[in-house]
Amino acid sequence: MFNVHVRVNDSATGKPTPVRLRITDAQGGYRPPLGRLASFGTAPGVDVGDQVRLDGANYAYIDGTCEVPLPAGLVTVQISKGPEYRPVEQTVSLAAGQMALRFTIERWTDWRAEGWHAGDIRAHDLTPHAALLEGAAEGLAVVQLLARERPGSMRNMSAFSGTALALSSPECQVAVNTFNVHSALGSVALLNCHRPVYPLSSGPPGVDDWSVADWCDQCHRKKGLVVWSEPGARDGEALASMLLGKIDAYEVTSFADDFDLYYRLLGCGIRPVLVGGSGKESNLVPLGRVRTYARLIAGADLGATTWIDAVRAGRTCVTSRPLLSLRVAGRDPGAVVSVDPGITLSIRAEVTSAVPFDSLEILAGKEVIAMTSGERSATLEVEYRPDRSTWIAARCPGSAHTSPVWIEVTGHPIYSAPETIAPLLDRLDEALVYVADAHCPSEKHREHYYSVLRSARESLLARAQDGGSSKR
Repeated sequence: MFNVHVRVNDSATGKPTPVRLRITDAQGGYRPPLGRLASFGTAPGVDVGDQVRLDGANYAYIDGTCEVPLPAGLVTVQISKGPEYRPVEQTVSLAAGQMALRFTIERWTDWRAEGWHAGDIRAHDLTPHAALLEGAAEGLAVVQLLARERPGSMRNMSAFSGTALALSSPECQVAVNTFNVHSALGSVALLNCHRPVYPLSSGPPGVDDWSVADWCDQCHRKKGLVVWSEPGARDGEALASMLLGKIDAYEVTSFADDFDLYYRLLGCGIRPVLVGGSGKESNLVPLGRVRTYARLIAGADLGATTWIDAVRAGRTCVTSRPLLSLRVAGRDPGAVVSVDPGITLSIRAEVTSAVPFDSLEILAGKEVIAMTSGERSATLEVEYRPDRSTWIAARCPGSAHTSPVWIEVTGHPIYSAPETIAPLLDRLDEALVYVADAHCPSEKHREHYYSVLRSARESLLARAQDGGSSKR
């Protein structure tokens, strides 16, 4: 056994670059670099960062160089750096006393050159330095590391950076913001605030003294961006805040979940930006497992605020691997295209991927209007004549989805069908039932909750256009 110096260079620069690395010996045993463990914790919050276990296999994150104790003989080396780089897998014969192994990893595409920068919208429990290393090794330009309150812990609050960066390197930037949780009514990520918004938690088993709407309002007063995180069946007040325009973006952390709730919101004329994040809190999840590509305006430099501005504008694609783009009448996702009735729009969707995908689809108001199969690339071009206002998006089912382009047809607003809004009304009604028995410090607090939920309900009913009115 002897220490072997391993270096991985970026082919474009010839310099070492951060990567995810796995080296195994002839028997298949994992050989970690010095400073990493062969066996490490995988429970939430336990020593998160610098290493990851995927499908039962252990990997280490390195900054481009490391030393690995290895025996002579065959060793297999696996190297990856996110979806824009070709993964490397080589089996080499290591001679006794050989002191160095050299590898090169290369891009197969460069979305950054086109203004698209990948970010993880939500990760927890890493240190900022671990987030910086892992983000760069997974091909991320931005990591939003979110402090949150857990029993006996409020990790990373001392590193809060808000509108600034906590750490940066030539490849990756890390900002530290907050994750605010009402245990019964919803969770929100508050990004790009110039100050933290406290408290970080409310609701059972504590007191219902701070609402989701309060967090949203405070974040917007501080010029921040609000993301509905972990949208679920019991997030009634988060839903209410979305309906009232207090939430800017809708989070996806897994393509195993369907998009029914998101499509219902779009069908009501609500315009949340689609964003993706890993939700990482353990060494079983890599940063960027689901990521947000956001397109900066031409000439803008990547920074804590410019990336958030691109997200806020809706120029986003959420993906687990495929790189998906959409243009409607020459406009990116997030755009609003106003047309008169009878006008035909040109739509183009294009996808490329280092791994196979099943299909590419174009949606108009949830209806698939064009589809094609694909292996590693596909393009769809279609002419579409909308008969009323709608939204258009592209998706690769199970792996990628763009934010919509909004189509406003003069005199023909979006039709919010009763069957679209009914499940949303049910969620609001369930939240109203909860508030009736909530542990509020005063009736003033309870009435505040009621007012948010009732206002959202009225807003939703007003959006239903069933003969000009809708009653339930």
